[in-house]
Amino acid sequence: GKNEYDLLVIGGGSGGLACAKEAAQFGRKVAVLDYVEPSPQGTKWGLGGTCVNVGCIPKKLMHQAALLGSALKDAQHYGWNIAQPVHHSWSVMAEGVQNYVKSLNWGHRVQLQDKKVKYFNMKGSFSGPHTVRGLTKAGKETIVTAENIVIATGGRPKYPTHIAGALEYGITSDDLFWLKESPGKTSLLNGLFLYVSLESAGFLTGIGLDTTVMMRSIPLRGFDQQMASLVTEHMESYGTKFLKRCFPIKVEKLESNRLQVTWKNTDLGTEETDSFDTVMWAVGRAPDTETLNLETVGVKTNSETGKIIVDASEATSVPHIYAVGDITEGRPELTPTAIAAGKLLAQRLFGKSSELMDYDNVPTTVFTPLEYGCVGLSEEVAVQCFGSDNIEVYHAYYKPLEFTVAERDATQCYIKMVCLRERGQRILGLHFIGPNAGEVIQGFALGIKCGATYPQLMKTIGIHPTCAEEITKLHITKRSGLDATVTGC
Repeated sequence: GKNEYDLLVIGGGSGGLACAKEAAQFGRKVAVLDYVEPSPQGTKWGLGGTCVNVGCIPKKLMHQAALLGSALKDAQHYGWNIAQPVHHSWSVMAEGVQNYVKSLNWGHRVQLQDKKVKYFNMKGSFSGPHTVRGLTKAGKETIVTAENIVIATGGRPKYPTHIAGALEYGITSDDLFWLKESPGKTSLLNGLFLYVSLESAGFLTGIGLDTTVMMRSIPLRGFDQQMASLVTEHMESYGTKFLKRCFPIKVEKLESNRLQVTWKNTDLGTEETDSFDTVMWAVGRAPDTETLNLETVGVKTNSETGKIIVDASEATSVPHIYAVGDITEGRPELTPTAIAAGKLLAQRLFGKSSELMDYDNVPTTVFTPLEYGCVGLSEEVAVQCFGSDNIEVYHAYYKPLEFTVAERDATQCYIKMVCLRERGQRILGLHFIGPNAGEVIQGFALGIKCGATYPQLMKTIGIHPTCAEEITKLHITKRSGLDATVTGC
């Protein structure tokens, strides 16, 4: 018989919602299944996915809270008389952030209704190639059939279940942004990926909390490592404690209700302990595929990562079943790429388009206290691809004008541009550490996407006096060995 829907999307995050809404624009019958399994600590949220509820949005708002704390210190140098001591209220901040997130949840529901997209608050699993079984929280079952199905369930934070006490006593980023009370003295324990760990540690330190980051290996794996080191150096000077080359062994609850963490220091070969109010795990994310029943319909996944294997058109191994966003193998785990991929997929399915998603030169920013924005290749990857003799790196240490009167340290404010050495000097990557890094990189990303060259950038007039202007004045190469510190304005 005829399938009920033209498109069914499983997952109500950024990519899934974008795909569903775009498909509805073509007059197609569309449905979305979305269900949030509560975290092990019982945290749950509404429609909108990771970014809206436990990712980019609350993270950036809490980062802003920390920046305001720094601004209060600077303000005194600019003549503002601010009574000391300044006190931060976690509950006031959390309520404001959580209320805004709830408004976004409601907004997404209204948008789906306006576009005549059917919303099922149900957990979906395949029972056939075109058939999905939806299950409500109360256990009520609904069978939905569709011509095309898009999987967009994203990922959830992992717990290191091999560590005693990890699951019982630890939280993840799924919980942090929904805490009603301050987490107090916090330890952030992580493995390879420090993105959310560094950002969270940054704003926790910024609002005055005693914060420790334990990292087993390098910071910000996958990013330019010189930039990553500068980010962590600044965080250390800013007050965040780092336990480098250490890994946790167990977490125990003390009679005082505090949590005692025991860890191994690999450099010293010793075991050490300390107690904390909160322990947060940041050991990476796992694709949310467990209940999808993918094996029933033959959707292939990477056995190591659990992610769904897709081709350039986001198609899985099964015709008419697609996947977008964080759940797909080899894609950046970024909201804007999921949104763009979801829209383009809908346009190919229903709008006679053939345009594929281009994943090259995607800009991003790490919202640490001193922000790090980048687009294109890291210096390490550029050297691997083209060889060190064929790469020219222009760089500069600069001081933002805003830092001068307040006498803020700008040691880690740094810009690096990676170019080919050939005549045209095409820009391969741009890396910026400093205030408003995301705003700076967003503009330059267009030029780099269009194949901008170093000579073209040198003809670009800077806006004075800004931090972004310093990019248009880069003239010292690493190869020259000259001092890259900017002097004067």
